[in-house]
Amino acid sequence: MNIDLSGLTALVTGSTTGIGRAIATGLARTGAEVVVTGRVQANVDKAMASISQAIPAARLRGIAADLSTADGCARLPAAIPDVDILVNNAGIFSLKDFFDTTDDDWEAFFAANLMSGVRLSRAYLKGMLQRNWGRIVFISSESALNIPPDMIHYGVTKTAQLGVSRGLAELTAGTGVTVNAVLPGPTLSEGAEEFVASIAKQTGQTAEQAAAAFVKENRPTSLLQRFATVDEVANMVVYVCSKQASATNGAALRVDGGVVRTIA
Repeated sequence: MNIDLSGLTALVTGSTTGIGRAIATGLARTGAEVVVTGRVQANVDKAMASISQAIPAARLRGIAADLSTADGCARLPAAIPDVDILVNNAGIFSLKDFFDTTDDDWEAFFAANLMSGVRLSRAYLKGMLQRNWGRIVFISSESALNIPPDMIHYGVTKTAQLGVSRGLAELTAGTGVTVNAVLPGPTLSEGAEEFVASIAKQTGQTAEQAAAAFVKENRPTSLLQRFATVDEVANMVVYVCSKQASATNGAALRVDGGVVRTIA
């Protein structure tokens, strides 16, 4: 399948590292102009340099903004009034006991994980509908379906993303615009690599052994039985953003390695 997004503009939030940067790289490879975002300009510049090294012909723009705030979200449409593809990837996570999770924690997670996507979708969806083509993708998580007891606040925000995604998809009926959610499972991003390395050091295992043991113990239903790579997740997202994915709308697409035990 040849995915060609030449002439289109794609905005990927939280794209300086991890899954976000892999998505930005994948979309750049299709010929799209990609807008890279992050909180710190130096990190945005570093990510763009990394993508340019992998894809010398990549067309990139970079904007630093704190998307957990309304003002930060407003910076993006002010700089780039229209985009054809919006990937709502920016977000935060942390392990925390439910009884220690404060109101401020809950509000911070909803602001970063949910409201950033709500605000940017509100800013860009109308233009997509007027042009009769566009793609919005929310990067949710298998934690939206399997709420983790050690980070209930995170899981609930990911479930909320599924509701917003499906609701926005209803607004696109009869158009060339689609809105979908992608649900990664355990993924070996930079943060996960550091976490696994610390486990390996503590247990005297190799990183590969520690990663396999972690998945076996903490995600025993995984059919993949390993962490996914960021590129494996990005491949699904790039497809959903493609013209070939025109019949996929309002869907929650799992790239979870089979962790969620369901036939739907």
